[in-house]
Amino acid sequence: MLLPKTVLLALLPFFLQANAQSSGTGKTTRYWDCCKASCGWTKKITLASGANPVASCGKNDQPLSDYGAKSGCESGGTAYMCSNQSPWAVSDTLAYGFAATTIAGGTESSWCCACYELTFTSAPLVGKKLIVQTTNTGSDLSSNQFDLAIPGGGVGQFNGCTNEWGAPSQGWGQQYGGVSSRSACDSFPAALKAGCYFRFDWFKGADNPAVTFKQVACPAAITAKSGCVRANDAINESPTGPSVTSTWTSGASAATPTSQAVVEREVMEGGVVARSGDDGVGIVGVF
Repeated sequence: MLLPKTVLLALLPFFLQANAQSSGTGKTTRYWDCCKASCGWTKKITLASGANPVASCGKNDQPLSDYGAKSGCESGGTAYMCSNQSPWAVSDTLAYGFAATTIAGGTESSWCCACYELTFTSAPLVGKKLIVQTTNTGSDLSSNQFDLAIPGGGVGQFNGCTNEWGAPSQGWGQQYGGVSSRSACDSFPAALKAGCYFRFDWFKGADNPAVTFKQVACPAAITAKSGCVRANDAINESPTGPSVTSTWTSGASAATPTSQAVVEREVMEGGVVARSGDDGVGIVGVF
């Protein structure tokens, strides 16, 4: 059936929006629930050749080959978030990481495994940039919200950290918001310490800072960890830059030698991921 020209013209803005490179203003929150990622299930998006959904790890923090494994946040589940989904500083003004995301006008198929450059617009991070890959989503996220995956950021509604790492029954710190001091990170598992310190060092303890954002090609250093690369869509999705980047540290804010070594090991081993129910629907805590 052929549609009248007037109808086609009326629908054109919707087609353009679906294909457009995402950008706008947004807000951030934080979480770390240790559950399998929504983008870790198969058939969520069209993948680049040789790529996979976001990887999950077993309780031993080693990547799983079964992308159909049930989330550890459900009874009998074995798939958890990998420790190398933690954020890390590339320089004093640039960092990489992962997030649960909802973008206005899009769907999970348009943002799963996409990367976004976040530029912070509120103190104390004004001008700093964080590039995140979307590994998760959630129906309880509002439009243009980036729920940053930061160890110790709060488990929210679902908690796989007690099963995976032996965390307290409501996770580390408050259920929503997580730990409140850098020293609280000292008791974390070694693989998560650097990511927890990141929040109080590079991130300066900021509480849900505002951002502007734009979709960008993922840095190869991020996709080397997640294993997920989208097929070309609104942009050329080919990963850019080196597949391994050093973790920037400065003075007293530097990670301990042990946690730094863990980060470097994880970069080489690859892996990642995050959370969702057995039906593949993302679950996220908002704070």
